[in-house]
Amino acid sequence: MPFDFQRHLRRENFKRAVVQCVLAGAVVLLLLLVLDAVTQTVLIAALGASAFTAFAMPRSLHADTRHLVGGYVVGMFSGCLLSIVYAAFPIASITLDHAMVIVFGALAMSIAMLLMIFTRTEHPPAAALALGLVLNEWDAATLLVILAGIAGLSLIKRLVLPALLDLI
Repeated sequence: MPFDFQRHLRRENFKRAVVQCVLAGAVVLLLLLVLDAVTQTVLIAALGASAFTAFAMPRSLHADTRHLVGGYVVGMFSGCLLSIVYAAFPIASITLDHAMVIVFGALAMSIAMLLMIFTRTEHPPAAALALGLVLNEWDAATLLVILAGIAGLSLIKRLVLPALLDLI
């Protein structure tokens, strides 16, 4: 049985959905071009998930500035902290090193989740960012790019919010 778009999304809102999805893609494209973030694609990929939240569910609790930016700050803190702690362990075995980076990555994500709940800044892509910071190399410039990206996304969403519908 084929998917019925009209049943899922009223016809008058279908055009708005297309516009909002195109807008989300354009915002991410703009951010990637401006921030020249191609070298850290795994870490920047969280911005794509945040763009979905911001433009498909713009009035959702998790799409407000507090959750978008605050969640990323918490995710960055957790990911950086656990990445630094992991790097402090001198591990000679490649197998053990691989296992340890996985453990520290999962721990970073868990800590980020807990801190987001405590600070009321829950944003799922930011938990993924914490994991990505442990699993991938990063530097201060990477962190600035990510923070500028989520701040830009949040600002653009806020500017066009009156024209956006909740699609989900």
